[in-house]
Amino acid sequence: MLPAVALVGRPNVGKSTLFNAITNTRDALVADEPGVTRDRHYGVCRTAARAFVVVDTGGLTDDRGLLAELTVRQSLAAVDEAAVAVFVVDAKDGMTAADETILAQLRRYGRPIILAVNKTDGRDLQDSVNEFSALGLARVLPMAASHRRGVPELLEAIDDLLPEEIDAEELPDEAGVRVAIIGRPNVGKSTLVNRLLGEERVIASEVPGTTRDAIEVPLHRDGRDYVLIDTAGVRRKGRVEEAIEKFSVIKTLQALERAHVAVLMVDAAEGVTDQDASVLGYALDAGRALVVCVNKWDGLGEYQRDRCESELARRLDFVPWAERMFISAKHGSGLRELMAAVDRAYASSIVDLGASEVTKAVEIAVESFQPPMVSGKVAKIRYAHMGGRNPPRIVLHGSRLDSLPASYVRYLENFMRRRYKLVGTPVVIETRAGANPFAGKKNVLTDKQVQRRRRLIRHVKR
Repeated sequence: MLPAVALVGRPNVGKSTLFNAITNTRDALVADEPGVTRDRHYGVCRTAARAFVVVDTGGLTDDRGLLAELTVRQSLAAVDEAAVAVFVVDAKDGMTAADETILAQLRRYGRPIILAVNKTDGRDLQDSVNEFSALGLARVLPMAASHRRGVPELLEAIDDLLPEEIDAEELPDEAGVRVAIIGRPNVGKSTLVNRLLGEERVIASEVPGTTRDAIEVPLHRDGRDYVLIDTAGVRRKGRVEEAIEKFSVIKTLQALERAHVAVLMVDAAEGVTDQDASVLGYALDAGRALVVCVNKWDGLGEYQRDRCESELARRLDFVPWAERMFISAKHGSGLRELMAAVDRAYASSIVDLGASEVTKAVEIAVESFQPPMVSGKVAKIRYAHMGGRNPPRIVLHGSRLDSLPASYVRYLENFMRRRYKLVGTPVVIETRAGANPFAGKKNVLTDKQVQRRRRLIRHVKR
């Protein structure tokens, strides 16, 4: 396991900005509003000497609200699993009583602590450092995370405190099937992630919109590696008002682009809503393999279940290839079947077929059902090949292919899906009409062709 470094401190001191600077990414959500980060957010920093995990945490406060207490619990859990704690403070605010309280909490865990005095832009660095000398920490570094000032010095200080036996060259990269858990707010996405992991890894509550960022968590289950991506609940654009929620939607869409499989969670009690269809549209636009996960199934009676299944068939008739799994994330029922469906969808999405095999399949499809005639002419498919994976992309070459109606393209998609038993993945059919290589040229025969034609004429005359 890579050693972990936890970034902790009050809300809005720049922990997420520092996280992005250290990991050289934009993975953490950043805004001029306290309390944006709530869950632990993991990233990897790779230096010339080693690699380590960076953990962005929510702000530590003395607020007694439910979400605030859950956020504090997540932050302290990050400190407990870390090898080094980076205590981030705000130079503009100066030292506060809350900073002293947080430091007292950190010292209980016995981890090495680095004090990062952030937001020193336009300030005397030595004065900023001296103001926090009363905290009694030996390692104090002035920072301006938004401009990456002080980051190299911080990485050097972290490197000195990490265990010597950990070396980046000896550690494998994180790998696995990337599974994005998507859906509208409060359908149980975070509860599902926690149940699969067997621990309270992300905050799950009855308050809609608890998750604001896209949280990636590695999972090893039944001999396979996964990366679960817990995403923020996506609502219809007209109902997204807060700036933070808009950024959360962007993070969800980015998570879909990076995922292999999307698991769309639906509340069984409420059925398929317009918001669910909107979220599903995002997954289809990204071309991701898909599994529909109907949650809270255990709370329904037989009549409600029949009605729910009927509504699923009606509202989701445009994705008949997506498997529908019925689970209870709270109690853990149906999770094995859900992950098996994820495996099938992933395997189908990365299928690799040879050009001759694809061409033969298309020939059989055309023989079974000819393309319709358009303007007195019929499209002719000469050959086909794979043009990509995730999703499978089949490229057709021939003449007059632009005349193929959408219904015939859908027939080819369904034929390929049935022939190769593809489940849970869209199949993309592309057409490329080849130009006639003799167009605009004179009909010139070679010497051999002329001789062959003369012999044929003599034979006919005899």
